[in-house]
Amino acid sequence: MALTGKKPKQKQTRDRGSPTHAFTVQEFCDSHRISRSRYYELKAQGLTPVEMKIGHRRLISFESAAAWRAARESAAA
Repeated sequence: MALTGKKPKQKQTRDRGSPTHAFTVQEFCDSHRISRSRYYELKAQGLTPVEMKIGHRRLISFESAAAWRAARESAAA
């Protein structure tokens, strides 16, 4: 790394400590330990939680995720 006298740029990240009320698709996949490709396979079968479309983003409410988990548990029983 060369010394240029400039300060290194700091990567800006979202404060993950602030509360949210919905998952992004990636956050949903991470928290439920499924891959994003598996999520879209399930979506093609109509087996994903209800999504909200806000602008160009798709979000999944915590309530929708809870209902999805309950439906998957009852289907497995």
